[in-house]
Amino acid sequence: MTETAIERIKSLEGKELGVSDWIDMTQDKFDGFAEITGDADWLHNDPERCARESPFDRKTIAQGHLLLSHLSSIGESLMPASADEMNFALNYGYDRVRFIRPTTVGSRIRGRLVLDRVRSKGDGRYLIESEVSLEVEGSDSPHLAARWLFLVQI
Repeated sequence: MTETAIERIKSLEGKELGVSDWIDMTQDKFDGFAEITGDADWLHNDPERCARESPFDRKTIAQGHLLLSHLSSIGESLMPASADEMNFALNYGYDRVRFIRPTTVGSRIRGRLVLDRVRSKGDGRYLIESEVSLEVEGSDSPHLAARWLFLVQI
């Protein structure tokens, strides 16, 4: 990352960086995620039982960590600096994550990212603090909200 890139990022403090493309939430994604992580609760992976018993429109719902995993590509698509402009960029973690509403199969999600603050950590490293939310098409409120931290080095 050049000094110009960090200046460009700092100039965006307090501003929305944008909204990602829509992402389809399919049963195949829910099932694949369950296979990888072991999170195979019936609310995620049993459409027949959900059709009878689920309190969420009789549909399966996405695992919370599946939703979080989509933030990586969303963040990369909205960040105002490319990977070639920095030595490294790390997901530094979350100060807060809230799963506000369930996200049902067949939904389409997108991310919205606001760059809150950029702090120097010395030695060419910067902590980028952002607010991210996942929206579901047709819903009036976000389904996920988080304070997300990135550590970058120029």
